[in-house]
Amino acid sequence: MALLPAHPSPAPPEAPPPPPHPHTPVLAQPGPAQADAQPGPAQPEAQADSAPWRAPTRERPRPAADRRTYGLVATDLDGTLLRAGDRVSARTRAALELARGAGARHIVVTGRPVPGVRGLLAALGYEGIAVCGQGAQVYDAASGHMLSALTLDRETAATALGKIEAETGALYAAVDQDGADGHTLIEPGYRMAHPTLPARPVPHRDALWERPIAKVLVRHPELTDDELAATARSAVDGLATVTMAGPGTVELQPLGVTKATGLARAAELLGLGPADTLAFGDMPNDVPMLQWAAHGVAMANSHAELLAVADEITTSNEEDGVARVLERVYG
Repeated sequence: MALLPAHPSPAPPEAPPPPPHPHTPVLAQPGPAQADAQPGPAQPEAQADSAPWRAPTRERPRPAADRRTYGLVATDLDGTLLRAGDRVSARTRAALELARGAGARHIVVTGRPVPGVRGLLAALGYEGIAVCGQGAQVYDAASGHMLSALTLDRETAATALGKIEAETGALYAAVDQDGADGHTLIEPGYRMAHPTLPARPVPHRDALWERPIAKVLVRHPELTDDELAATARSAVDGLATVTMAGPGTVELQPLGVTKATGLARAAELLGLGPADTLAFGDMPNDVPMLQWAAHGVAMANSHAELLAVADEITTSNEEDGVARVLERVYG
């Protein structure tokens, strides 16, 4: 049973679009909104003075979750939609189908880059739009095409690493290269937090910068993730966005880019916005997304930073927390 496909038909500005016909092809022919939004092939590294596209903000209070509100379900993957072993339970699949039957679209929003998630999406039968790389990449899983991508300037990235190391001592670093076929490169000493993600060792740090990159991953031999993230934010203020995406996963991405900015761009392709969105996550990198959405749900296994901003807390990913909320909202 496939996860919810996205159907990019534009909606009237004052109401969510009507439920798609069950036989509407997924992203077969982009509608006007999609055609206007697509930038074509990923551009070279953004200039230092270029401002990334930003998601609109909105004020609290937010509406309670109910079935009449949400035309879009946005879910993180690791620790949220997925159980251990990159599995989606039968109950969660059924709940996603329930939401689809009510006319909702599903967008995956993950910190993993496109090359690291493409095979997983195919195995799950997902054919919608996916927001990847912490919001830097918007990917059409049905066609295998990148709809938009932002890069982190390599000179800026190297400078940022130097500033962090001036505060923390030596770091271990890795990068996700730009593009649907980019590689994850790791310097000596860096250990991948997620063992199922492929990585290519390089002999020294200079080799990390051989191609344009989407983001940098950093680890410290002694500092906790929270300590490293806090120090990095202070050290690179104004150069890059720093986020913690999971255990052992502190990352630098293009300045101003978050899951919220990527989700906003993907939602726009579908004619939807924050008022239409029910979002799920578990880590600090999900904070902007939950704050952007009309209703943000944290898993019981979430980091304290996310629990503090969530509108609702559900059960853990291993206990079908996403499914429990979808069953209530769309059942």
